Amino acid sequence: MQCDVAIIGGSYAGLSAAMMLARGRRDVVILDTRAPRNRFASHSHGFFGQDGAAPRTMLETGRAKVLAYPTVRWLPDAATEARGGDNAFQVVTGEHGTITARKVVLAYGVSDVLPQIPGLAERWGKTVVHCPYCHGYELEGPQSVLAVAPMSAHQAMLITEWGPTTLFANGVAFDEATLAELARKGVTVEQARVTAIKDEATVCLEDGRALRMSSMYVATSVKPNSSIGAQLGCTTEEGRFGPYLRTDAMRATTVPGVFAAGDIIRDMHNATFASADGVMAGASAHRELVFGAM
Repeated sequence: MQCDVAIIGGSYAGLSAAMMLARGRRDVVILDTRAPRNRFASHSHGFFGQDGAAPRTMLETGRAKVLAYPTVRWLPDAATEARGGDNAFQVVTGEHGTITARKVVLAYGVSDVLPQIPGLAERWGKTVVHCPYCHGYELEGPQSVLAVAPMSAHQAMLITEWGPTTLFANGVAFDEATLAELARKGVTVEQARVTAIKDEATVCLEDGRALRMSSMYVATSVKPNSSIGAQLGCTTEEGRFGPYLRTDAMRATTVPGVFAAGDIIRDMHNATFASADGVMAGASAHRELVFGAM
């Protein structure tokens, strides 16, 4: 199978890249396993014109609009291997053989690595969340933050904008200056370790107490959903929450002919950023098809 551009990942970033290329009348193949990062949430917030929409509906609508262009093909499959170089890449799939492409856009996203606390994973994307801008407006009542690193203090101080906040230190040590700043912001710091989450977001502690909360925020670490970037030789940076691919302003990676977009290229994650990255990656790949490397 041959195409101008192979896009690995078909969520917000990948579909946005595909739209730019499709409108440039280029042959595009999208590989996607239909497991977007925000599939655990019932509603998405903060995306222009889509506030409150279900993530699944947003992606289904976006996919249908992209596939309305005759030069776009969608394969519900994973990329297992990639090799070659600019204008001659080979992307090996799990079930559809090898795709030959002139350019590649990486948009396979990341997965959250959750703390191993009973009950936490079951509430992920509902009352246990990571972003107040995405979820905070709807989660009224006492808020909580589970500390996973010293920077969790900053998250707790921010969360006070959405309600009274308790920071569960859970073994993370904070210096005196940070504790004083937390106190000035009105954050309650609980030192007892968390043993479980139950009900809506009730926090069970090792000393037997159970504190009822409306939500818990966790700054999760992340891991990329694929090793394709590394296979192709793309440079990786270490961010606050996990590794990400280095790109320039045009969303070109350090490997000629390979572009990247979405959560795999940035430290701050958001569906709007992912879509915007995809637009830039798709347009940049198209410009290189027209003019060569800029």
